[in-house]
Amino acid sequence: MEERERIQKARFEQMFREHFTGLCLFARKYTTDLDNAREVVHAVFVRIWENRADFDWDKPAKSYLFTAVYNRSLNFLRDSRRFVKQGDLHPDLEPGVVFANEMEAAELETRIQGAIRNLPDKCREVFELSRLEGKKYPEIAEIMNISVKTVESHMSKALSLLRVDLKEYLTLLLILMIKNFEP
Repeated sequence: MEERERIQKARFEQMFREHFTGLCLFARKYTTDLDNAREVVHAVFVRIWENRADFDWDKPAKSYLFTAVYNRSLNFLRDSRRFVKQGDLHPDLEPGVVFANEMEAAELETRIQGAIRNLPDKCREVFELSRLEGKKYPEIAEIMNISVKTVESHMSKALSLLRVDLKEYLTLLLILMIKNFEP
């Protein structure tokens, strides 16, 4: 084995040992389970090894690895989507956003409903009229016999409280809200 190959092999092994676990946890955010995450990360490392002659061993590899795992995870989701039964997908989400199981979906729904119930009465009423019934601020002001500025104030407070209460679900909620407000 020539010196160059020996150095590449040593650097590859070191990179694998340093980053494998973190990359698996990162990939787990996108795949359905840890085994699939490991499969994704292994595929990235196999590709690096197969193309080791072109790999720049002198540059830090961390950002490259995370980008490669992210892209491979998205490919995994795209490729496995055709094998997921339609009932396993939440109907309001974009393709590729998959709940690990129905319990996660039920937990999210329960948390959202609980957070809405915990809003102060006027804030909850404004929020429900706006977001759940699709009413405009002037309509809400007329229904509740308050000014449009007061409606805006209640909505701002409601959204702020929901953001705090549901911070761990914020990304998923943003996807749902954007999906609901598309023309």
